[in-house]
Amino acid sequence: MLIWSPNILSLSMDPEDAEQLAAEMQGESVNGWGLFQMAAGTGLAAYVVWAGILMPGFRRVPLKLQVPYIPANAKQVENVMLLLEGRTGKMVDLGSGDGRIVLEAYRRGFKPAIGYELNPWLLRLSSYRAWKAGCYGKVSYLREDLWKVNLSDCTNVTVFLAPSVLQLLERKLLTELPDEARVVAGRFPLPNWMPTHMTGHGLNRAWAYDIKAVRQAQQDSPEGSSV
Repeated sequence: MLIWSPNILSLSMDPEDAEQLAAEMQGESVNGWGLFQMAAGTGLAAYVVWAGILMPGFRRVPLKLQVPYIPANAKQVENVMLLLEGRTGKMVDLGSGDGRIVLEAYRRGFKPAIGYELNPWLLRLSSYRAWKAGCYGKVSYLREDLWKVNLSDCTNVTVFLAPSVLQLLERKLLTELPDEARVVAGRFPLPNWMPTHMTGHGLNRAWAYDIKAVRQAQQDSPEGSSV
């Protein structure tokens, strides 16, 4: 039996290592024994933790909507914040993972700053990080399915999600967000939208989309949009 303890945080994988491993695994099927061998051979014990603890949180979500947890690195967080510079108000992170983007948004003046995450272990990790930063109770991490959250009052939205779900997410964002909202996507761009701004390179790149501009572009398109 695994007992929760702050010591389990020592197993957290460095974001750069996680991205490299994810890239190597792309397109491959890894069973439980393969996962164990990989962890033993590379010393990445965090993947054992992910397989045994974090992955079960996905079971409440349909397979096509599942998104694996890979934490954002410091440069990715910085690029997201650059694209939100000068903005204020409510900020939400959809699939907030370990909570680092929400925490940084609060530090930069976004209130309220809220993360939506389905996995209870990641929520505990987020709360620990907030407590360690002296921000416990000042940021919110809610156990809710991002596909069911009402975004109609959100003006700043961040997403670090897999490409497989981004087209579905476009529909939800376009339906629910107000005109003044800005969406910032990290690692992967929204597939059908033209970004207002972008910054960074490679996996550190981030894209900003202003909802009013997206709607206007779709209205101006002679063929309309499939989103």
